[in-house]
Amino acid sequence: MKIKDGFILREVADSYLVVAVGEAVKQFNGVINLNETGAFLWKLLEKGCDEKGLKDALLAEYDVDEATAAADIKAFVEKLKEADLII
Repeated sequence: MKIKDGFILREVADSYLVVAVGEAVKQFNGVINLNETGAFLWKLLEKGCDEKGLKDALLAEYDVDEATAAADIKAFVEKLKEADLII
C-alpha cells in the first residue's frame, strides 16, 4: 500500500495535518487531522509499507498488544481507502 501522490503530512503546532496539493486539490477538499500514531503510520505508508510492516513497526514503537495493533491498523487503513488516499 502507498499514499497517493498529491497528499502531504505537515506538523503544525503539535498537530499533524494531511493536505492535498497540486491536482489532488481538485479531488479532495479539506484537511485530515492525525494524532501522533496516525502520523507514524502515514509516514510508513508514504514509503509503501504493507499491513504486516505497519503492525511490526507499531509494535516496536509503542506499548500495544498485537491484537489491538492489528485492529487499529485495519481501521486506519479502511478510513484511508474510503477517502481514496491509498493505492
